[in-house]
Amino acid sequence: MNEREAERVEFLERAGLSRARREPLPGDASTRRYERLTAEDGRSLMLMDQAPAAESPPCDPAWSPERRRAEGWNAVARLSAGRIEAFAAVADHLRGLGLSAPEIVALDASRGLAVLEDFGDALFARVLEAEPERERELYLAAVDAVIALHATPPPVVLTGPGGDWPLLTYDETALKGGANLFVEWWPKLEPSIALDAEAFAAWDRAWAPIIARGAEGATVVAHRDFHAENLIWLPERDGAARVGMIDFQDAVRAHPAWDLIHLLQDARRDVPDSLERLALDHYLAARPEVERAAFLSEYRALAALNEARILGIFARLIIRDGKPRYRQFLPRMWAHLTANLTDPALAEVRAWFERYVPEESRA
Repeated sequence: MNEREAERVEFLERAGLSRARREPLPGDASTRRYERLTAEDGRSLMLMDQAPAAESPPCDPAWSPERRRAEGWNAVARLSAGRIEAFAAVADHLRGLGLSAPEIVALDASRGLAVLEDFGDALFARVLEAEPERERELYLAAVDAVIALHATPPPVVLTGPGGDWPLLTYDETALKGGANLFVEWWPKLEPSIALDAEAFAAWDRAWAPIIARGAEGATVVAHRDFHAENLIWLPERDGAARVGMIDFQDAVRAHPAWDLIHLLQDARRDVPDSLERLALDHYLAARPEVERAAFLSEYRALAALNEARILGIFARLIIRDGKPRYRQFLPRMWAHLTANLTDPALAEVRAWFERYVPEESRA
């Protein structure tokens, strides 16, 4: 038994779950691991395992952009570094709004271990594979959850059973760092692309006004990874609570378009254009204080930035981490990006891609 397994065993003993049956679940792109627990009384629970030292440190609210870049990617992007206390604090906030986040059954934040309520396996993506006719129902329910999340002003600090956790802003440093993943990693995936100092300077100029608007518009709590693989259908609950949320430990104060972009321009599944329009109409009807034209313009611009970011992330996963399965998502992300870049307001960004990334390098 290795040291980490000994910690898991001890934690489960303290939680009264030493006799629970343990079933490891498939991993994702993170350093977390999960196990499904079946307790002696028949309850199904989840063990979340995230060793605190497995990643670079999260961002201290007082750190300057220069300090963040020195500390590593989690600080630049304002990610939680997988900290269990972040998950617990965000979960408490979501449940306080009447939304569905897993109850924390047992917690050892110092060791990065938690036992959670098990929402089951009805991921939106799996439900829709079996019942595609329910797409509108599930997506509008997800938008209702976003509406409920945005109805309350974001707190400065989130409080949970593992202690307080700062709700940081998805600011210019984080947005620019995300966009720059593309120019850092796509040329490594497509060696025919050569970017010089002029290309990097033009990249920065093209994105600067979009990044500024994204940071200035950071007015709501954003789940940050709100898509069909992170949402679980809970039909026995009511309203927006039917949408079970997971993987929200990186929540930030962000532009209200952010979660809708992840939901409606998903990297892993196609969402019909008609449903995207319906979902955006549904959101805007519920928030009449939001100016429609400005919001939709910023939605398209930030969606384009997000797609550049994700293309960079997927290139990194393929090249650095040896995960070739992420190639299958690249054509969809290029399609999203190309569609968004038809907006006349994004002409400078579109011109950059036309000059430096030819069509044959976008696969």
